Amino acid sequence: MGETHRHATAPPVKLATWNVNSIRQREPHVRRWLERVQPDVLFLQEIKCEAPQFPAGFADLGYTAHVVGQKSYNGVAVLARIPFEVKHTALPGLPEGDAQARYIEIVAGGLTLIGIYLPNGNSGGEAGYAYKLAWMAALRDRAAALLEAETPFAILGDFNVCPTDADFAPGALSPGDALLRPQTRAAYRSLVWLGLTDAIRALHPAARLWTFWDYQAGCWQRDAGLRIDHALLSPSVAERLIAAMPDKAARGEEQPSDHVPVLVALA
Repeated sequence: MGETHRHATAPPVKLATWNVNSIRQREPHVRRWLERVQPDVLFLQEIKCEAPQFPAGFADLGYTAHVVGQKSYNGVAVLARIPFEVKHTALPGLPEGDAQARYIEIVAGGLTLIGIYLPNGNSGGEAGYAYKLAWMAALRDRAAALLEAETPFAILGDFNVCPTDADFAPGALSPGDALLRPQTRAAYRSLVWLGLTDAIRALHPAARLWTFWDYQAGCWQRDAGLRIDHALLSPSVAERLIAAMPDKAARGEEQPSDHVPVLVALA
């Protein structure tokens, strides 16, 4: 049978993504959130450390970690309380030797699950922006290959893309920002239009739901946020979608990340 029928006996699962902006600074925040929400799989971005420096304290909560680290910058990881197998620790299709730690792909609960930290694109001039677009093209190719293979999958993470003008507060970004440049949005549409479902927009098509508030200019106090952390679901996974929501409360804690977790529940 094809991809759309493979979920018949799949167990319920809670998936989440969170750009923590330094796991060593935000370990207590992540612990509290895991204890409260108990996701089955949590993808982390911008951990800002190599694997040996990643906190070991999540094991006592029942979570196994796999870290794709990088000194001081970038870095992704997965924390899971269900068995998983790591398939890729770099985005297939990128040049050999690409040193930026931005991708992890696992298989868990009968699903291929991908955690990403997509390049911002605002630093490094046009070369930095070209890297963002190349990364997005490789991600689209990976999604297309999984769809062709009829693999049920989800891509979660910090996409650094505001897909539409409804995805940022008025005035929160300048028109030329890499998060909303026309080429950025076109690349994102090219990915979604393969047949993927934006989990939050599927359930909340018109809501002003932010996942990021800058530390500067009173953005949190003014609720001048962005929606740049997304969960994209392949067709059979989208059929199982029952809830998707940013956890805004996390931004109101002491010394928070500038992003909040996004939680997706599948039946």
